[in-house]
Amino acid sequence: MTEIKSEDGGKVIVSNDVLATIASKAAREVEGVTGLGGYFSSVVNNKTVRRYMAKGVSVVVAGQNVRLALAVRVKMDIKLHEVSKEIQVRVKNAIETMTGLDVTEVNIRIGAISVERRKA
Repeated sequence: MTEIKSEDGGKVIVSNDVLATIASKAAREVEGVTGLGGYFSSVVNNKTVRRYMAKGVSVVVAGQNVRLALAVRVKMDIKLHEVSKEIQVRVKNAIETMTGLDVTEVNIRIGAISVERRKA
């Protein structure tokens, strides 16, 4: 849960699941993205740890700063670096606009390429 500063004396608390949902929706709106989900690898104590992300989004909040990692599937024959950059921009803008939090990182892992099957 993340507390967002309120100017009216109250407080607003946003769950990490809500942040993941915002990021997921923003990423899916990018042309060339066919879905999210899959495995994300990280190194912990010099060991590679793989964990499954059901929504394809990992969220880490420290104070008012948010770090995100997204595992995405994209269409074949697109420029991966352009799609990745567009995902980063849209996710950052969506989270910052809707919550007022600062997004410090949006890391993208392209986990699969979707290939359209030809109809016989």
